[in-house]
Amino acid sequence: MSSSLPDFDIVIVGATGDLALRKLYKALYYRCRDGQLPAAGRIIGASRAELDRDGFIAMLEESAAQYIPDEHRGAEDWQRFLSRIDYTPIDAFDCGSYRGLADRLAEHPDRVRVFYLSTGSKLFAPICNCLRELGLITPQSRVVLEKPVGNSLEGAHEINRQVLECFSEDQVFRIDHYLGKEPVQNLMVLRFGNTMFESLWHQSYIDHIQVTVAENLGVEGRAGFYDHTGALRDMIQSHLLQLLCIIAMEPPPSTDPDVVRDEKLKVLRSLRPITGSDVDRFVVRGQYQAGAVDGKPVPSYRDEPGVADDSNTETFVALKTYIDNWRWAEIPFYLRTGKRLARRMSEIVIQFRHVPFSIFGRSELNANRLIIRLQPNEEIRLQLSGKRIGTGMRVRDLQLHLDEDQRGVDHVPDAYERLLIDAIDGRATLFVRRDELEAAWRWVEPITARWEEDGGQPGRYVASTWGPTAAAALLARDNREWDAGAD
Repeated sequence: MSSSLPDFDIVIVGATGDLALRKLYKALYYRCRDGQLPAAGRIIGASRAELDRDGFIAMLEESAAQYIPDEHRGAEDWQRFLSRIDYTPIDAFDCGSYRGLADRLAEHPDRVRVFYLSTGSKLFAPICNCLRELGLITPQSRVVLEKPVGNSLEGAHEINRQVLECFSEDQVFRIDHYLGKEPVQNLMVLRFGNTMFESLWHQSYIDHIQVTVAENLGVEGRAGFYDHTGALRDMIQSHLLQLLCIIAMEPPPSTDPDVVRDEKLKVLRSLRPITGSDVDRFVVRGQYQAGAVDGKPVPSYRDEPGVADDSNTETFVALKTYIDNWRWAEIPFYLRTGKRLARRMSEIVIQFRHVPFSIFGRSELNANRLIIRLQPNEEIRLQLSGKRIGTGMRVRDLQLHLDEDQRGVDHVPDAYERLLIDAIDGRATLFVRRDELEAAWRWVEPITARWEEDGGQPGRYVASTWGPTAAAALLARDNREWDAGAD
């Protein structure tokens, strides 16, 4: 396969961190293996670790043995990938330490440059300032910012302001890897490429919509970050609101990045605010207690290393909201996310209305559902009603799988593979624009303000359950229930 991408240098800042070693180098390896990267493309790691290239290569070898199956890592493919790799130590706050990086980039001044900041957001502005001071930002440069950008509307606004003193908005790629997942992109094609779906995609035919991002793990060593963030800021503000935008946006006239993002922004601006006492009615927060996972005991959140003994940080959020426009008037959207839940599962459930009358006697007809599963496996299923084989008119559920046949494919590109290629190629459609990001923070902040004002504690739930009982009650009051995610 020949690559259509331009020659590039991608600089991964935070190259020795968990995300880079677990996801980014793996993603670039697969794109190299499958011939999608141009032969001249270089990958330069940069971090505080005082390593030479050989030491960094040894670190990559160790992580690859853990994250890339042996059968996918042929000796020739792997060596060809490693030949692209370079490394230089930098201190984010010391612009003088960037000289080694500057020397490497000076070898090819006209290439596309992608600076991937796989760091905490407090480092974004200092890094960008140093890149500007050393003249490393060219018209062909782009910067990729990992989420979350800031921890509040004010923080996000200030980080954006400082980054945009160095890069123009069209050079800034704020990544939300959920937008790069195959089923999310397929959802756009199903909606806007099929008359059948888009003609039913409104309040006349849809009963409600659920979005769930559930994890069965705890904070896993991220307590220093998580205990100052919580589930609302970490997940709702980013991943779940972005998924909601893809579900609810109006058909854009094209896939041009700003055209698509304009429609997503309209959704965020149409979200009904949850403020004051409505937070108590429509938002449930929880924190996990000690329990067992696969028969092994796990500690409560407050007993995790690095978590304050009296922490009120929420590890679970469920909420009910509405989009106040003609398409979605009075259709509830239920969002939930949490750690230490019953299973790892991310899915979107589009629940259609029941048939107004059943002609099949006592047969119970389940409502049609479109289920978009993001993890652990990626798939799209349409649930319909059909007849059971045999005499009589007995009704059963049918599951139609709407995925491309993946038999014979040894590897399906993951979200980071798609998004890294898009960043190199300058395609920003699946990245978050500044006004989107700040609109999401603006919607979330009244909820956090109510919690801070109220001073109450999150509800407790036992590890490996589906969260506080109040989350089930949130839907039960509407005669609905959460989808259990059964296969």
